Amino acid sequence: MSRDRRRVRFAAPGGHERVPEPTRVAVVGGGIAGLTAATALAERGVAVELFERETYWGGRVGGWTTELPDGSTVGMSRGFHAFFRQYYNLRTLLARAGVELVAVTDYPLLDEHGRTDTFRGIPRTPPWNAVGFALRSPTFTLSELRKVNLRAALSLVDVSVPDSYARLDEETAAGFLARVRFPEAARHLAFDVFSRSFFASPDRLSAAELAVMFHLYFLGSAEGLLFDVPREPFHTLWSPVVDRLTSLGVSTHPGTPVTAVEPGFAVHTADRSYEVDAVVLALELPALRELVASSELGPPPWREQIAEQQSAPPFLVRRLWLDEPVRAERSAFLATGGMPPLDNVSVLERYDAEAAAWAHHTGGSVVELHAYAATDRETTGKQLLSRLHAVYPETRRARIVGDREEWRADCPLLAPGGYFRRPPVATPVPGLVLAGDGIRVDLPVALMERAATTGWLAANHLLGAWHTAGHPVTTVPTRGRLGVFRALARQFREE
Repeated sequence: MSRDRRRVRFAAPGGHERVPEPTRVAVVGGGIAGLTAATALAERGVAVELFERETYWGGRVGGWTTELPDGSTVGMSRGFHAFFRQYYNLRTLLARAGVELVAVTDYPLLDEHGRTDTFRGIPRTPPWNAVGFALRSPTFTLSELRKVNLRAALSLVDVSVPDSYARLDEETAAGFLARVRFPEAARHLAFDVFSRSFFASPDRLSAAELAVMFHLYFLGSAEGLLFDVPREPFHTLWSPVVDRLTSLGVSTHPGTPVTAVEPGFAVHTADRSYEVDAVVLALELPALRELVASSELGPPPWREQIAEQQSAPPFLVRRLWLDEPVRAERSAFLATGGMPPLDNVSVLERYDAEAAAWAHHTGGSVVELHAYAATDRETTGKQLLSRLHAVYPETRRARIVGDREEWRADCPLLAPGGYFRRPPVATPVPGLVLAGDGIRVDLPVALMERAATTGWLAANHLLGAWHTAGHPVTTVPTRGRLGVFRALARQFREE
């Protein structure tokens, strides 16, 4: 449940409760952005054709089943996802379908020296959350904090979108951190851990993205840094959402890639074509680039803008089914700093009902390892296992009874200087809109929440053209919460 009374609600455009004339829309992509857009349109009486090239729904938050050598069928996915409490627009989508989440009670951060920070029990409301975290942290010391460049650090408490991008987007996150002179150990935990969650190392991430991220998760929101997770595995998580879409009259086409879109609009698959009134392209960047290149859509500058969008470096997810349990005190989720290539460790039976049933039946554990911004699959996989043995020594004696890897490179690269060159939701083609976490939206959102937010906004853009009511969206405060620090930051900029 939301607790931040300063969250911002953007009212929906007004109009008819349902589209006044029969209207058909193709939503291409069945991830978070596509499912959101399809929901928003179908609720207003639009006939939606929803296409997904995979046989499962949820996109990068989807899942499937696999069989282990012992014959058991288990779930697999592209990795752990934290449903933060400030993901208002994503959680609206889930609530519409009755999807429930459960709380993760702690989120420890471990550095290479064995020091552990935790968010358990600290205040949620800024600035007391930052004060409480710093006072309790073994990685922050007063002597080191005195070295911080106050002028530079004020960019973290004077955040607004898109102004923060105008000031910081040309700088790398690594350069910004060096300019702030944040303590090295604290940087690994308070910044590097989170920057790598954007699938890029700090030297390839925009400083503005880092500042907005810190605002979204910490200094701009009173929801806290603890989060919720689904009890259902990802291969069943999205079923209620899709079932609801079906009940609203949406025609779903899993396992059906769209090969081209013609102006007008005609949406082509391998088997047939669909005549529609409008199109939502809710695709990951590689697929969006490919589809636009194969279609006669839009003027050359827009097509070139799509073509130049970059994907982040590859990431590796390695999930292990072990014949012995990890120790009982291990958290559901552990983030690490200064331990490349390991970025985090998940113990799935702590929250995933299917993994819990497998662990109970076998007496073992299901452990997942993540490496973001990786370079070599084979080497990274071996190093992840070595790091697991060092972090959780009891796993050294466990036998691996199942081992699955996912090596992907389809997340957007939020590179320095890229924000104002990202394509927005609206396009130069009337009736064609974009949605996804690589799409620009001038709101303080990120990752899964950016995907959901652009899904609602893409639908609103189309609905507005048909004089039909849209859907409200909600965000954390759109500017820094602390007026005295905002004023001080402005004074420094004017000097």
